[in-house]
Formats: sequence, C-alpha cells, structure tokens
Amino acid sequence: MTRFSAAVAGVTGYTGMELCRILAGHPNIDLTLATSRTEAGKQLQDVYPFLRGLPLGSLAITAPSAETIKDSCDLAFLAVPHGAAMDLAAALYDLGLKTVDLSADFRLHDKKTYDAWYALDHRHPELLAQAVYGLPELHGERIKSARLVANPGCYPTSAILGLAPALASGLVHTGDIVIDAKSGASGAGRKPAQATLFCEVSDTFRAYNLTKHRHTPEIEQEISLVAGEALTVSFNTHLLPINRGILSTIYTRLTRTISPERVHELYENFYKDSPFVRVLPPGCLPETRHVRATMFCDIGLCLDARTNRLLILSAIDNLCRGASGQAVACANLMLGLPLTTGLNFAPLMP
Repeated sequence: MTRFSAAVAGVTGYTGMELCRILAGHPNIDLTLATSRTEAGKQLQDVYPFLRGLPLGSLAITAPSAETIKDSCDLAFLAVPHGAAMDLAAALYDLGLKTVDLSADFRLHDKKTYDAWYALDHRHPELLAQAVYGLPELHGERIKSARLVANPGCYPTSAILGLAPALASGLVHTGDIVIDAKSGASGAGRKPAQATLFCEVSDTFRAYNLTKHRHTPEIEQEISLVAGEALTVSFNTHLLPINRGILSTIYTRLTRTISPERVHELYENFYKDSPFVRVLPPGCLPETRHVRATMFCDIGLCLDARTNRLLILSAIDNLCRGASGQAVACANLMLGLPLTTGLNFAPLMP
C-alpha cells in the first residue's frame, strides 16, 4: 500500500483540528509534521485531548518552515488565515511541493477582486492563475495535476453545488438569484471573539455581513464559469446557534415550464458520478444533522409553479465538506488516490 506523508501548517485552528481527526484514520496519508507558532513544543494530544492513545497524539508541534515541510513531506495543508497563507504557499510552490491552501488567498482569479474584498494587497498574483479551485465535482481532472489547490470556502461549496446543475442546463434565469445561507458558529474560526461567545450565540438567530460577505465573489466566479456568463447574486448570511453545519436556501426563477420529476432527474444525472453529493428524493429536504462531520452535500428541490421559482436547498458540514474533508479529497486526487479514500464517514447522530 502506497503511503504519503503530509504536513498541516496552522494545526491549532478548527480546520487544523478537523484535519487531525480525518488524517488519524486515513489509510494512505500520514500526518508527520504539524506546525503552529503559538503551540510549538507541545504534542498534538496536549492541544487536542481526543487524540490521546492514538499514534498521532504524540506528534510534536513545531514552528513552520517551508524548507522543513518540503524536506519531510509529500504534500502540505495550509490551515492558516488568509494573508498569512500566501507567502508560505508561494515558497512551497517554488520548492515544488504539492499544496492545498485552506485559506482564501488563491481562490479568486483576479488580484483586484481579492484586494477589494479582503482589504489586502495580494503579494503573489502570479500564482492566482496557477491555483486550481478545489471543488472536485467541477474541477476534478485539473486537481489531479495541480501543484497548488485553493480549497473552496464553506458557504461557496454549498451554494455552487446547489446551483451548478440548474445553471449548466439553462433551467433558471441567471439574474435575480438569491442565496439565503445559515452557518454554525465554528465557521467564524477558533479565535476568541465576543460575537461567538456561547451566550451571544445560544438561543438566538441573527444575520451578519449582509451585502458584503467575502465569499460573494468566490460564488460569482465559479457559477459564472458554469453558466458561461458573468453573474451577480444576492448572498445573505446568518449565524445559527449550532456548532457546525450550513444550510443554504437558494431562490431562482425558471426559464421554462418543467415538472418536479424532470428537475429531480436533471440533478441526479448531473451528480451521478459524484459520490459526495446526495440528491434527496422528491418531497425530502436536507438537514444539517444528516451531514454532520461528513463529506456529503445533501440537495433538496422544491418547484413552486405558482411563482415560477425553483427553490434549491443545500446542506453541508462546514468543517468537513466545507473545509478539511474537502482538502483531503483534493489531496487524494493530487496524490493519485481515489477521491473517497479515508472519507467515507457516517453522520454524527443524533
């Protein structure tokens, strides 16, 4: 059995934690290097007690170094914030190491768009054209030969997968698309902040970043490629009083009369070779608990003939499918492994 060694840079955030959970049971990828500037010198089990008793638990956390990562690993996962990832990714790219960047630094193809939405001057714009957007359902073949993969954001994963079949078939108008999305609190990251304290999140429900969420241009970029024209969407986000999960309700207008059965058939055909997308039976709608800690994207469809609208509902786990699990799926393809290797999790219930 072929085995590969991997590094996780920024191992102490939620995405780093999820990578540890997944790689602890991966049959072909061994986590052999974990880095963190703040926790260097500790073992992984000191930071994540759930790893005690597992071989991975005793792995020492070290300070990040591009040369050390290149010399000891076949692939690197960058689980550090945007802005911090771009220099390390560029250094690893120059050294020839396969890299999956979980930040937003290489998701957008246009430097001006990145600079405007992230209020930061991109220091390596020459790599924006080299990075492959890491959504396997749309870019699987390109991911296989990529040296740098830009792992998609959690909200965009849910929205793009929900919209792609309808846009590719011309089923819905490309204008007047509204994406109403809700996420659990882990989507805000592990860094302490008042807005995500337990008492601020529990027993309430609120909107945030309306009209200015940074995932907007990422969604527009990818669905524009699917539709073959430049699209603008209304993307609206809300914070749910749960730990993990995303539910997106997408409102579209139909271009033609069609039966619910035909819409369902269209979606099933589009994703017939996509093991991580489950198009639910007619009348069945997705729930976040049914995808918790899995790679599944559950899609439900509701045809409203009275208003001539197709409502698309898409549920994912933001930490697994929306971040670390998707990064491992991309790594599988980059290393010549089957897409699903080490990723066939059952949902955490209840």
